[in-house]
Amino acid sequence: MASRTGLREQRKQATRAALREAALRLALERGPENVRVDDIAEAAGVAPRTYNNYFSSREQAIVAAVTAEREARVAAAVAARPAGVRLADAVADAIVEQYTDPGEHDRDALLLITTRPALREAFVDTATAFEQPLAAAIAQRLGETAPHTSHVLAAGVAAAVRVALHEWVRPAPEQPAGGLVVPSGSLPDLLRTALETLAPALDAAEERAGRRAAP
Repeated sequence: MASRTGLREQRKQATRAALREAALRLALERGPENVRVDDIAEAAGVAPRTYNNYFSSREQAIVAAVTAEREARVAAAVAARPAGVRLADAVADAIVEQYTDPGEHDRDALLLITTRPALREAFVDTATAFEQPLAAAIAQRLGETAPHTSHVLAAGVAAAVRVALHEWVRPAPEQPAGGLVVPSGSLPDLLRTALETLAPALDAAEERAGRRAAP
């Protein structure tokens, strides 16, 4: 039973990957407005109804090609920081690292995202995806018995990231609607500034847990 469950999960992950890769490839080739869900499903070799089990829109699938597995990588990066590192620093470093180090393939996708309002909105919405894995990583670092603390902190981090991303991709007043958006400001700086507002809460959680890193 365990092996069948594992195989089923592998197949689901493979299907999700095929769909998001097909969505991005078609969007780059044709422009996202010229890509239908049926086109993505056909390119990935699945039925259109199967597509709806994985993504609710073409924008979500396109953006997923850039953000796939980021939530797991953020949590893993926090968990991997040495125990003596301040939790607020561990979280900020992990977020900045995962959001600002795109590969060559991702740069083309990010350029595409900045030109389409619907894609920008879907991109910002992905910030909530890492909330659950991050909560688990924070709880592990704190060694806490009250899980609501880690969930509240992770939700705050997700909200801060959403604010920073929204600011980064928000069109300037002089930019034409629907045109190329020149991201405003440094994304690492925007992320760190937004996350800094949560530092007191993260510090307080460490103090309560008796795990505050020495200055």
